[in-house]
Amino acid sequence: MKCFYAPETDLHDPVFRLTHGKILRNAEQAERAKLLKAGLDQLGLDAIEPAEASRDALAEVHTEDFLTFLETAWEQWQALPNAGPEVVPNVFAQRGFATYPASIVGRAGWHMGDTSAPIGEHTWTASRRAADCAVAAADAVLAGDRAAYALCRPAGHHSSADMAAGHCMMNNSAVAAARLRSQHDKVATLDIDVHHGNGTQAIFYERDDVMTISIHADPETYYPFFVGYAHETGAGAGAGFNTNYPLPRTTTDEAWLKTIADALEKIAAYQPGALMLSLGLDAHENDPLLGMQISWDGFRRAGEMIAAAGYPTVIVQEGGYLSEDLTTSLVSFMEGFMGRGT
Repeated sequence: MKCFYAPETDLHDPVFRLTHGKILRNAEQAERAKLLKAGLDQLGLDAIEPAEASRDALAEVHTEDFLTFLETAWEQWQALPNAGPEVVPNVFAQRGFATYPASIVGRAGWHMGDTSAPIGEHTWTASRRAADCAVAAADAVLAGDRAAYALCRPAGHHSSADMAAGHCMMNNSAVAAARLRSQHDKVATLDIDVHHGNGTQAIFYERDDVMTISIHADPETYYPFFVGYAHETGAGAGAGFNTNYPLPRTTTDEAWLKTIADALEKIAAYQPGALMLSLGLDAHENDPLLGMQISWDGFRRAGEMIAAAGYPTVIVQEGGYLSEDLTTSLVSFMEGFMGRGT
């Protein structure tokens, strides 16, 4: 399996995070890439540095205003008096009745959905190269590979067309799905990150050419809180093509795997030409974000099930946070997906 990783993504190492009223260290640390790369090493998979994708590939899912903001925000922020080292919004747009502002402070509150995705000096470079990995993996599958893996960070599935949030910048998963659409009439997305893929849902919510399915911890008590409920099924042309499976945070292997089986049945009925898998590993029982209780064997079996569905598959890395178990979680899933046994 071809695997894509860009060393420049390590340059994004955010610090700020606001949790329960306290300023804490951000969870989306560069150390994550080291743990994931260790998993690829254990699997004997080489990481290929991707070519730079065209900006048009990013504009398939993101607005030009948003891309320009990500590219220029940090430098403009530094021109503010007494500016902090990262762009962190202190005011948020009420978009029901709002005008796009000229001020960088106002634009931060327009294009950033929360305080957990601060923009640092190298965030644009890192997020640009993460998207390059997603495009390269999609291109490998379009060229005939059965599957390809994109080791993307920062992650992306919480970012919508014009808003970053939840540790995410560009929506790498949506970029990959849109790239697959260039040669397939229909593409399915399956998100097994412990958090709802709200950005991916928002991007494709009114489309019938990209089916979106997310399996995640119930947002009644877990991020992103406001979306990810079962009643959200798409709108307009996309009505019926979005499915959410909110699960209790106590969920263990059997219930999780049954839900994946249900999702794969829905995908089979849709008959897509290719699959984009948002691979979050943060459902593991020892992940520090404590979203679910999935074991390494659960990840292995999930990999087996998704591979057995038989679609050309782009695997885009999403969550999975700092734990010694992160490496083994990736190895477990990939061994299952590649059919390497128990």
